[in-house]
Amino acid sequence: MDLGLTGKRALVTGSTAGIGLAAAHALASEGAHVTVNGRTEARVQGAVDALRRALPGATIDGIAADLSTAAGCQALTSKLPDVDVLVNNMGIFEPKPFEEIPDEDWLRFFETNVLSGIRLSRHYVAGMRARNWGRIVFVSSESGIQIPTEMIHYGMTKTAQLAVAKGIAETLRGTGVTVNSVLPGPTSSEGVGAFVAQLAAARGVDVATVEREFFATARPTSIIQRFATPDEVASMIAYVCSARASATTGAALLVDGGVVRAIA
Repeated sequence: MDLGLTGKRALVTGSTAGIGLAAAHALASEGAHVTVNGRTEARVQGAVDALRRALPGATIDGIAADLSTAAGCQALTSKLPDVDVLVNNMGIFEPKPFEEIPDEDWLRFFETNVLSGIRLSRHYVAGMRARNWGRIVFVSSESGIQIPTEMIHYGMTKTAQLAVAKGIAETLRGTGVTVNSVLPGPTSSEGVGAFVAQLAAARGVDVATVEREFFATARPTSIIQRFATPDEVASMIAYVCSARASATTGAALLVDGGVVRAIA
C-alpha cells in the first residue's frame, strides 16, 4: 500500500531509539524526507547512520536539540522551519511513589512530555494550514487512560497530550491537516528494556520472568500478554501520517495489546 508520503518532510522527535527510531524508519521507507531528533549529536548521528544503512537511498538527516526547554524547541525550528509531518514522540518516564514526587518533577514531566509537542505544533501548524495538508501525531500512552499508580506524573502528561491533540484538531476544521494521538501499551523500547533488565539483575532472574510477572500483576488486562515491539507501534504512526488517513483526525488510536478494557 502506497501511503502517499513520498517527498513529504517529516520530523520525529525523540527518535534515536525505540518507538521514535522505528517511526523514523517507517516514514523514510515510505519515501518521506525524515529528520531525526535527540538530545546529543552522538546519539542523533548514530541513528541517522543506522537508518541510512538500513534504507540506502532514503533522505534522512538529524538535529540535536533538547526539546524539554523552550530554547531547545527554538533551536530546532530555526534549523528546520517547516515540515509536513510532525511526530511528537519525545518523552520521559520514571516510576516513583506519589508521595515522593516533588513539584519540580511534575513541572519537568509536563514541560518535557507536553509543552515540547505544544511548542512544535504551534510553530509548524501555520505552514500546514497554508498548504492545506499536514499531519501531527502525539505519541501518548494507554497510561493516559488508565493512570499507572507507580508513575502518576507520567500518566498525567499522557492524558494532557490527548486533550491537546483533540483541541488542535478542532481548530483545523475543514482543512487537510489532521491531528491524532497514538496510544502504545507496554512496549519494548530502549528505556523499558533497560528498566526490565535492571529489575531482572537485581532479583537474579531472567528478563522473560520479569516480563511474565509484569503482565500477570501490573498489566493483567493485556490480551497479547507481551511487550509490543517498536515496529508494531510505528506501523500505526506511519498510517495516521499518511495521505490514506485523511478522514482520521481528533482520534485517540490504541496500540496497546488490548490493555484498555473498553469496547470503544
